Amino acid sequence: MLNLQLARKYSRAIFEIAQEEDKLVEYGKELADVRAGLDSVPEAAAFLSNPQVETKAKKELLAKMFAGELSANVSNFLMLLVDKRRIALLAAIEDEYRGLSNEARGILIADVTTAEPAGEAQQQAIRAKIAQVTGKKVELRLHEDKDIIGGVVVKIGDRRIDGSVAGRLETLKKELLANK
Repeated sequence: MLNLQLARKYSRAIFEIAQEEDKLVEYGKELADVRAGLDSVPEAAAFLSNPQVETKAKKELLAKMFAGELSANVSNFLMLLVDKRRIALLAAIEDEYRGLSNEARGILIADVTTAEPAGEAQQQAIRAKIAQVTGKKVELRLHEDKDIIGGVVVKIGDRRIDGSVAGRLETLKKELLANK
């Protein structure tokens, strides 16, 4: 719980800086790139999270890994995380930042699950329908799950819309059992 609160505070700080400079997308991409870079080299992430490693060595590693790729503010932000021993929160900070950035830009993230890979036309239709209902720009995160048999399941935040064949069969089963 404490880590989530800290992640929110740090993400809010970098978000406010990005908003002031009108660089929400750029800073978001940089944070995502750093996260992906550290995720792709687990040894580096372990090194940065190790409390026995000197702060100077951690900063040097980050500087070498991302030399020339980061803006001054994002680079300084990462160094601050190292100084405050919060670099392990980077994934949570990046998640929170992405949420704040999307909200500020009026973008809604929808998790869409289909039984088969969704084609471009199907994606466009889903995106258009959600945008029509919500009045926001929509980005889709696509998932596949053969268990839904057919149709689509859309999850937006904590709201779930089940238009799958499996969901309809389950509803029908409940109705039939209730009428016994």
